[in-house]
Amino acid sequence: MKIVKVGIIGCGSIAQHRHLPEYKMNKEVEIVAVCDINEQRAIEVAEQYDAKAYINYEELLASGTVDAVSVCTPNYLHAPISIAALKSGVHVLCEKPMATSKEEAHAMIQASKESSKKLMIGHNQRFVSSHQKARQLIENGEIGKVYSFRTAFGHGGPEQWSVDGKESWFFKKDEAFIGAMGDLGVHKTDLLRYLLGEEIVEVGAFVQTSAKDFASVDDNAVCVLKTESGTIGTLAASWAYVGKEDNSTIIYGEKGIIHLEDHPTYSLIVQYATGEVVNYELGKIQSNDEGGQSNTHVIEEFVSAILEDKDPTVSGEEGAKSLSVILAALESHESKQIVSTVLEIKEPAV
Repeated sequence: MKIVKVGIIGCGSIAQHRHLPEYKMNKEVEIVAVCDINEQRAIEVAEQYDAKAYINYEELLASGTVDAVSVCTPNYLHAPISIAALKSGVHVLCEKPMATSKEEAHAMIQASKESSKKLMIGHNQRFVSSHQKARQLIENGEIGKVYSFRTAFGHGGPEQWSVDGKESWFFKKDEAFIGAMGDLGVHKTDLLRYLLGEEIVEVGAFVQTSAKDFASVDDNAVCVLKTESGTIGTLAASWAYVGKEDNSTIIYGEKGIIHLEDHPTYSLIVQYATGEVVNYELGKIQSNDEGGQSNTHVIEEFVSAILEDKDPTVSGEEGAKSLSVILAALESHESKQIVSTVLEIKEPAV
């Protein structure tokens, strides 16, 4: 059996709670290296997983010991590290948002093509059972023409679970670039594209900091989105929800309404125009709260793409399209205009 040797670059919370445990669960994976600029953290994680510790990702890539890496660093490092890994002949699973600009995203995609190595972005909402079922129902015309939607993702903020608390890079504009919209909003833009099977083409948004006076990035955002077929709806992303985490989505159609992750027992509820209600108990979505789904299936998909030499479900191109929506939201807020999400990238002059 072919074994994929992996390294994890960045040993913060997402690596410790998602990537490392899920790689460990996978029988087709061997964790051989971990890297973090915090040497003590790197050593502790390395000892836990019987791997070699690095404090320099370039040294890890030069070692020739890994087939693939997870990039779990602050957002501003996603592109440079991913590009370096791809150019060194290593497959990349990069956390979201994949980059801080369209140009960076394009460069990552180009590096993947030129190296013939896989580039996958860690959008895990596509692998949630209720979301997959909802996509199937929408595709099959179960609720007819989609008229509108609303989706939200909010919790109390990264300081509750980040290894660095309020000192986390999540709150620093020069390292995170974007706050709640990049942390949570990009998940929901990717989910909406997945559920509806079409692109979001226009965005109007309000993006602000209202709850975290120590942060230099946004902690609240509300967007109005328009799809290529003309469907309009809303997206909210927040680090200011002091109660229970909200990760719900509602799709309004001509024949019925789909409620996703909005009930403690039934992860999918369909209310038909006839008055019939169908409840689906499909397990809980992964969350920061206790009792959430323990396996995001992102690692499974990444490893499968490598071993079967197939395109990852969430490719670099897919990640770039979801990124373009949150970049448009930032531009909309600044310009007070409706902004197009068109992904045109100007090639550098020769």
